[in-house]
Amino acid sequence: MAEKDIIERSDKVYTRKILREEFKKIGLEKGMNIIVHSSLSKIGWITGGPVAVIQALKDVITKEGTIIMPAHSGNYSNPEHWSNPPVPEEWIEDIKENMPAFRPEITPTRGVGVIPEMFRKFPEVIRSYHPCFSFTAWGKYAEYITKKHSLDYGLGIDSPLGKLYKLKGHVLLIGVNYDRNTSFHLSEILSGERKDFKNEGPVLIDGKRVWKKFNDIEFKDELFNQIGNEMEKEIEVVKDTVGMANIKLFNQSKAVDYAKKWILENE
Repeated sequence: MAEKDIIERSDKVYTRKILREEFKKIGLEKGMNIIVHSSLSKIGWITGGPVAVIQALKDVITKEGTIIMPAHSGNYSNPEHWSNPPVPEEWIEDIKENMPAFRPEITPTRGVGVIPEMFRKFPEVIRSYHPCFSFTAWGKYAEYITKKHSLDYGLGIDSPLGKLYKLKGHVLLIGVNYDRNTSFHLSEILSGERKDFKNEGPVLIDGKRVWKKFNDIEFKDELFNQIGNEMEKEIEVVKDTVGMANIKLFNQSKAVDYAKKWILENE
């Protein structure tokens, strides 16, 4: 959304202080462990933009808790599978041969929004190692969340999503719907109902770039909004606003368990 359009639809200027109070209003507390999926433009016009949003989150959660965000880089993968957009077939080998290795400190995020891209650059934020499905974390459990991220099934139980599941943390959706809720991918993997396929990407092994194959599944995130809407009948979902953005806040492990059960019963 263009900045002019954001200004026109905003009812006021949003600040770090205002957002801090808004986050408290919806139920965020010191010491919570949360994964955040977001759309900056939906919140309204913010002085400080994504920096102010991140600062406000940190003010509320503090280092007694943990903030996690997706840092995915889906373009660090096999170009044969790219569809948004696809590339000419004759480019594929050149892309695979010359794509830089994934490096947490410099590889940009893709398709996850402005706030996660800014968050990965913040001091004391740690990024997990996965060419396609990395996550960033700050706070008490940041090291635990991000270490030993399995290349195989990168959104599975041995991923940051799986670590948050064990911590019984929460999901916060800011201005986005359930189709952006990566935790439902953990449900897909745990269900055992999805087809496996071989993914690939450039990684560093002993300091050398290697084009590595690893196991993954075929996701069906087109079902996630339906799953989430039906989930609201079974588990508590806080529905409110932060700024002008609709939010949803819910327990991640309960949501993962519900979605796994839904997949097993409906597919």
